[in-house]
Amino acid sequence: MYGIPEFRLPKEVVQAEIRYVQALGVEVRTNIVIGKLYTLEELRQSYDAVFLGTGAGLPMMLNVPGENYNGVYSANELLTRTNLMKGYLFPEWDTPVKVGDRVAVVGAGNVAMDAARCSLRLGAAEVHIVYRRSHEEIPARAEEVHHAEEEGIIFDFLTNPVEILGDENGWVRGIRCIRMELGEPDASGRRRPIPIPGSEFEMAMDTVVMALGTQPNPLVFMEAEGLERTRHGTVVADERTGRTKMPRVWAGGDIVTGAATVISAMGAGRVAATDIDATLRDSSGPWWPEGDGGQTKAS
Repeated sequence: MYGIPEFRLPKEVVQAEIRYVQALGVEVRTNIVIGKLYTLEELRQSYDAVFLGTGAGLPMMLNVPGENYNGVYSANELLTRTNLMKGYLFPEWDTPVKVGDRVAVVGAGNVAMDAARCSLRLGAAEVHIVYRRSHEEIPARAEEVHHAEEEGIIFDFLTNPVEILGDENGWVRGIRCIRMELGEPDASGRRRPIPIPGSEFEMAMDTVVMALGTQPNPLVFMEAEGLERTRHGTVVADERTGRTKMPRVWAGGDIVTGAATVISAMGAGRVAATDIDATLRDSSGPWWPEGDGGQTKAS
């Protein structure tokens, strides 16, 4: 409802799924922030099993000069304002999202494609995907890239922003970029982008959208010392059961894998639900088998 655009997943489809779950007898409590209103430990005191499916909603930024100018969005903010505030229905709904004529989306994952295509629908005349690697290294699914290309999104490969440029009123007027070349593969298996000295150039822009990935919101981990996490901030969980290192707490979806797909998150929920049911029937046996270090999910 918040992040996936209407043209990719209609809101009515989501509502139908919610209605189905509620018809099964599931109680949905809204307006509750875990980590503030309740801690994970407080939930464990009230329930026999807890499943964490809070996703990865904390955006990562580029940390370059000028990121605080008006007109710089994280992809999360742009997509949430478009979806939740129904910016895609303007002027029927009085919540427009200002993007101007020229938009740069930094990054090339699935979310970047969503942000770029949303920007077109919000009235932008020209939308650029600015990506520091080449076409071969694009992390987005091939079909998402194909749809973006079909809609006229411009791809600026081997290009990396080094500064956001602003006007005297504090609004974005452009970006300064540097050309890149590809070196040897890095830890991700993709060739490492290396800046080319002296290749800086400027691009006039009205809006810049950072689509550089996300991390789990740290609020959920308040007073949850027993919940082991990876260096990326994601939760360590057994891929066969969804169990975390914290007894009676399961996890799945983006909070474990990092940003991924709805389908993979649904699969993780099903795996965990099966183990939760089995555990509630028979809780004998170790929670986390000693010496079992090869079956964990970690981004």
